Amino acid sequence: MRKVTEEDKKALYEAILSLRSPDEARKFFRDLLTETEIEELAERWKTARMLAGGTPYTKILEETGMSSTTVARVARWVKKGTGGYRIVLKRMGFL
Repeated sequence: MRKVTEEDKKALYEAILSLRSPDEARKFFRDLLTETEIEELAERWKTARMLAGGTPYTKILEETGMSSTTVARVARWVKKGTGGYRIVLKRMGFL
């Protein structure tokens, strides 16, 4: 498999930024990803929103079915990641 370059990644981010509606995003991501991959991303985003709202880990585990390791990883990235989660959480009113 060929190595994915930073230019390749930038092209993906630019493609995502070109989407103009949730419906366009749904279509693009469904073509790009498997249904399972979409569900996994949605669960991580739900977890980030729940963490931002102060939901206890136990409740998150019950509602999402995610492993405690994944919940802890999302929590770590929400608090000390590159800031991506926090940017979107703030823009959408979750923080």
